[in-house]
Amino acid sequence: MTIVAISWDDAIGADGRGGIRLLDQTLLPGRTEDREITSTDDLIRAIAELAVRGAPALGVAGAMGVALAMDEGEREGWSEAEVASAVDRVRLARPTAVNLAWGVDQVSPLMTQGRDVVLAAARQVAAEDEAANRELSRLGAEWLLERIDRPRLRAITHCNTGALATSAWGTAFGVLRELHDRGRLEMVYADETRPLLQGARLTAYELAEAGMPHVVQADGAAASTILRGLVDFAVVGSDRIAANGDVANKIGTLGVALACADAGIPFMVAAPWSTVDLATASGDEIEIEERSGDEVTRYVGVLVAPAQTRGFNPAFDVTPARLVDAITTERGVLEPRLGRVPTA
Repeated sequence: MTIVAISWDDAIGADGRGGIRLLDQTLLPGRTEDREITSTDDLIRAIAELAVRGAPALGVAGAMGVALAMDEGEREGWSEAEVASAVDRVRLARPTAVNLAWGVDQVSPLMTQGRDVVLAAARQVAAEDEAANRELSRLGAEWLLERIDRPRLRAITHCNTGALATSAWGTAFGVLRELHDRGRLEMVYADETRPLLQGARLTAYELAEAGMPHVVQADGAAASTILRGLVDFAVVGSDRIAANGDVANKIGTLGVALACADAGIPFMVAAPWSTVDLATASGDEIEIEERSGDEVTRYVGVLVAPAQTRGFNPAFDVTPARLVDAITTERGVLEPRLGRVPTA
């Protein structure tokens, strides 16, 4: 099964200009349905609700959102300032993930050349993301195989980083897929990823579709799994990588990195170069998105904590560079613990 999280579909809408087709990830794995997006408000809502998510996929959403805003502006008779405001609202829809703003910035300078030029550039962003994912996956798998002396490797991963989180193939998931395709993957331990269960709902869905051996475990089991020697490495994605090698990713990632450091096994981050933010000096400067506490105190709408209890719900944490053994990108593998950090 080919999973496509986001694409531009010329058949959407009544005006013949098309729109964004999103695989609604809030419904997986129980239902597989698309959202057809023809307005910037709908796109921003889909981003906020995590119908589309994952740093690389958000980059594509940002780029396509510029074309969407231009179409909507023409349809609604907006001024240039109103179109620019809509583009800016898309750009700021999720503050921690740098790829969303990056995607907007890749194509917005082309707006003066017309909507068709912008849309072509947005489609190119998606195509280049897939190529980058495949290359970083190859490089990451080779880095691991050079350092871990086992016929087949056992992995732990946190959150979702496959085709659902990208334009295609995946980042951390892509590294696992590369190992699997080479016959070098024994088992994947997928953290459930509280509170929205992206690991249980989405990563397990993709692992099952790909025929990759896996189990899902509670987030609280991750450190024990690592320290018991059940895995050989961890691989995760990232929503922003600072210039010093600090890494922002889904909440719970830091605990995995700490356990890997104690166990002496590699902790790898897999992300396209677009996730590297050289303008952010360190993780201290990364804004951590806080989502509704209801996501913690409720599950599928059912209250699971006392009614008077408020939920604390940071969506991300920052793993310091000193805990990161490798950052694999399409440009090569960085080693922050050894002082090898991103440069322009």
